[in-house]
Amino acid sequence: MSDAVIDILQGRTRDLGGGEIVRRVLPVAHRLMVGPFIFFDHMGPWNLAPGRGVDVRPHPHIGLSTVTYLFEGRIDHRDSLGSVQTIVPGDVNWMTAGRGIAHSERSPADERAAGPQVHGIQSWVALPEADEECEPAFIHYPGATLPRSAGDGVRLCVIAGEAYGLRSPVATHSPTFYVEAHLAAGARLTLPTQYSERALYVVDGSVSAAGQSFTEGMLPVFAAGAEVEIVADRDTHLMLLGGEPLGARTVWWNFVSSRPERIEQAKADWLAQRFAAVPGETEFIPLPER
Repeated sequence: MSDAVIDILQGRTRDLGGGEIVRRVLPVAHRLMVGPFIFFDHMGPWNLAPGRGVDVRPHPHIGLSTVTYLFEGRIDHRDSLGSVQTIVPGDVNWMTAGRGIAHSERSPADERAAGPQVHGIQSWVALPEADEECEPAFIHYPGATLPRSAGDGVRLCVIAGEAYGLRSPVATHSPTFYVEAHLAAGARLTLPTQYSERALYVVDGSVSAAGQSFTEGMLPVFAAGAEVEIVADRDTHLMLLGGEPLGARTVWWNFVSSRPERIEQAKADWLAQRFAAVPGETEFIPLPER
């Protein structure tokens, strides 16, 4: 491993039930976060049978923002604030849990009838200590509002933060960057240097960086300040992510906090059904035993 590469994470396969496979990259025991990113799941691609669909029943969160970004398919979001929003590829659903929120994610009825195709990234960003107990909020950003650029075999979309001379309208609570990149074979791209913690994730394809090759499902983490040039070995789809570190966090199930006792309170609140309900939903995911 070169001095520029300080860690390499490999997505671990998880079956969510019914054959819905994800690659879970963050968190891992030795590295909970990259910048504020504390959870990173690569969903799919799923090709579900007619009549089936994604059905993530209502569940709670505290101390984080969830970020849903799709490459393919559609998902209906509902939450305890009363938000109802269908997300499509290129849009961003940014839900800030703060002191507590519950939400569900399900395939729309028309996609369910035909057999949904779903592919995307579900990530969480932890909140700074001063904002962990903020009021919950949900904001949808249509894909047309996100800045994009194209040239020299590289197509970019800045989902959050500022990079490559582009600034996203997505509001974040701490310095964060999140970029979708498509590189044609042989194309080159330099990783932003203005953030302390930086990584890339290979959705599909293969790239070389810092003298090493990275393929689908790999997330290398790069040293602060290192000049990192990415070269596409073939047509490649990447996510670039990172930001500034937030300090120690505890993560348990869907809860994140700088205070372990706050996690225990959230467990008790969900068990006692003290979280606000999601309007129109009658199901929920019980608190795990472990």
